[in-house]
Amino acid sequence: MIKEPLPAQAETAQERFERILSQAPFEGLRAILHRICRDEEALRNGVLSAGTYEELVSRIGYKVTLTKQIHVQDSYSKMGLPGGIKAVLPYYDIPTQSSLPTVVNSDATLTTTAKAAAFFNGLFGELKRQLTAPV
Repeated sequence: MIKEPLPAQAETAQERFERILSQAPFEGLRAILHRICRDEEALRNGVLSAGTYEELVSRIGYKVTLTKQIHVQDSYSKMGLPGGIKAVLPYYDIPTQSSLPTVVNSDATLTTTAKAAAFFNGLFGELKRQLTAPV
């Protein structure tokens, strides 16, 4: 007697979003997004409706502030101070050998470099492409 495989349940849009975002290439983007938004459904809706990384961050309630350079170790020393830094998210992209840090500030801003903003905007575009691709 041949056993037929059980039919797989259809993946929900939210499950698909979480699966794609959890892939290794999106690790740095995921860290930033989860730090500024804990609501996965709101995050998915934001990704689908935003056109750029900066627009998504804005829809979540944060503003991107660009700086020439971020001293990661110095940023750690300012964590927890009133009006200071909530989180330091150092990210090193091995394929490009680039340091792409982002600082989450208490005043609802993300401080990052232009290079990091461009990198994460590219990742955002790829994430959105995969989410909107036909299944």
